[in-house]
Amino acid sequence: MAEFQQPVDSSKIPQEAFDWYDEYAHGDINRRTFLERLGTLGLAGLSISSITGALIPNYALAEQVSFNDPDIKASYLEFDSPDGHIKGQGYFVQPNHVSKTNKAPAVLVAHENRGLNPYIKDVARRLAKQGFVAFAPDALFPLGGYPGNDDEGRAMQKTLDRNKIEADFIAAAKLLKGHDLTTGKLGMVGFCFGGYLTNQLAAVLGSTLDAGAPFYGTPPKSPVDRITAPLSLHFAQLDKRVNNTWSEYEKALKHAAIDYSAYTYENVNHGFHNDSTARYDQKAADLAWGRTVAFFNQKLGIV
Repeated sequence: MAEFQQPVDSSKIPQEAFDWYDEYAHGDINRRTFLERLGTLGLAGLSISSITGALIPNYALAEQVSFNDPDIKASYLEFDSPDGHIKGQGYFVQPNHVSKTNKAPAVLVAHENRGLNPYIKDVARRLAKQGFVAFAPDALFPLGGYPGNDDEGRAMQKTLDRNKIEADFIAAAKLLKGHDLTTGKLGMVGFCFGGYLTNQLAAVLGSTLDAGAPFYGTPPKSPVDRITAPLSLHFAQLDKRVNNTWSEYEKALKHAAIDYSAYTYENVNHGFHNDSTARYDQKAADLAWGRTVAFFNQKLGIV
């Protein structure tokens, strides 16, 4: 696994900076307010530019599996989405050993609130490396696709109808489940907004989804008792915004007798699995990812 090399020692960054970045990344404050708040902190000799450079993703760091890896094959796949944006597109990655006569289970990968960035593509490649057919749709495809930077990607995604985004991912899930390279067993993993999508699609798709692994995702808007897939949920201890929604969600899962496991990783922030920023925590990320792969192996049929 590639070692994470960050420009600033994250232990020197005050927690307030992480909290404010979370607000900024989720649209609660603008960039100017974020920078002004950073200017009020004593940053242990660190400049504001070095702090922002550490917090804002550097996607050169987010490649644990190369797109040239000989064990996988990556391409782009368009699909119909009549209830969404009519047409969608995603990043389709398959293990090289997979064929119509040697199929594999599938995993749908849902990105954050900024489109299909290089980190999410790498997650899809990691899954293919583990033996799954992975598909990562880009919600921004109707607008020309992920623009190459997160600020613009967030602004673009805000302009889209969330219901249509959800419909696009539902269409992608159904395509993947019925794809001629897959066994018909379907899992889903998502991060942040994608974590919400994973919870939401579990409620909408019912038995179409066989396993869901949301990372720091908020609860579904659809009734929880419609969920039939087992869930493996991952939370960051310092992520107050998402964690404040968990208690009621957990009560609903218990009431509906849903098969779930929930893990909270100590002293890490929202986004701890994303290896392109200072929020990344390799120990927690490796543990969460190992649990996720084992969960999909068990529930989708790779043993």
